Amino acid sequence: MSKKVIIAGNWKMNKTASEARDFVEAFKPLVKDVEPGDVSVVVCPPFTGLSEAVKAAAGSNVKVGAQNIHWEKSGAFTGEISGAMLKELGVEYVIIGHSERRQYFGETDETVNKRLKAALDCGLVPIVCIGELLEERESNKTEKVLDRQLRAGLAGMTTEQMEKTVVAYEPVWAIGTGKTATPDMAQDTHAFIRSVITDMFGAAAGASVCILYGGSMNPSNSGDLIRREDVDGGLVG
Repeated sequence: MSKKVIIAGNWKMNKTASEARDFVEAFKPLVKDVEPGDVSVVVCPPFTGLSEAVKAAAGSNVKVGAQNIHWEKSGAFTGEISGAMLKELGVEYVIIGHSERRQYFGETDETVNKRLKAALDCGLVPIVCIGELLEERESNKTEKVLDRQLRAGLAGMTTEQMEKTVVAYEPVWAIGTGKTATPDMAQDTHAFIRSVITDMFGAAAGASVCILYGGSMNPSNSGDLIRREDVDGGLVG
C-alpha cells in the first residue's frame, strides 16, 4: 500500500486518566512494528487523560489527539481548552466538528472553521469531521450537505493549510449504530469529497489530503474500506 494511512481512535467520554495510561501502555507494543512513514496511529482520550496518555506514549508509535479545541487563545470560556494548552501537553492531533459536538453542543460549520484555524495556528493536525444524517442520505442530499460543510468549514484557508489538514467522513447514520457504508459507498463519497477539495484548493491539495472513514469501522470491514483508492484510514469510535 503506497498511500499514507491514519487510524485514529476517538475515545469519546470514556476512561479516567489512570485508565488512559494503562490502555496506552498495553496498546503500544501492539503497534511497535508499524512504520510511521506508512501508518499513523492516534488515540484521542478525554481532556483529563491527555497528559497521562502523552507520557505513556512517549517514544512509541502512538500519537495523541484531543477531542476539541477552542478558537481563542485564552479568556472567559468556561469548560473550553485552547490550542496552547494542548500543545504544551504534547498533543499532536485534534478532532474538530464531530457530529456529536454538532448535535449536542451547538457546533456549526462556522465554529468548525474557527477551531480549525486555531488548531493550525498552534501546529496541531486537525481532523475535521463531516457527514450527513440518515434522512439526508435517503433523500439524495449527501453531496449537497458535504459540499456545504466543506466549503464553510474550510473557508479562508490557504492551500498550504489544507495540505496539513485531515478530513473524516462520518455518515451520522452509521456512528455507533452498527450500520456501515459499504466500501463502494464510502469510496464514492470520499471521491466526491476529494473533488470538492480539489476544486477549492487545487489538484495537489486534493491528491494529498488524507480522508478518513468514520462510521462503525471495525476489524472485519476495515481492510476492505482502506483498500479503496480514496479511503485513507479511519476515525474509530
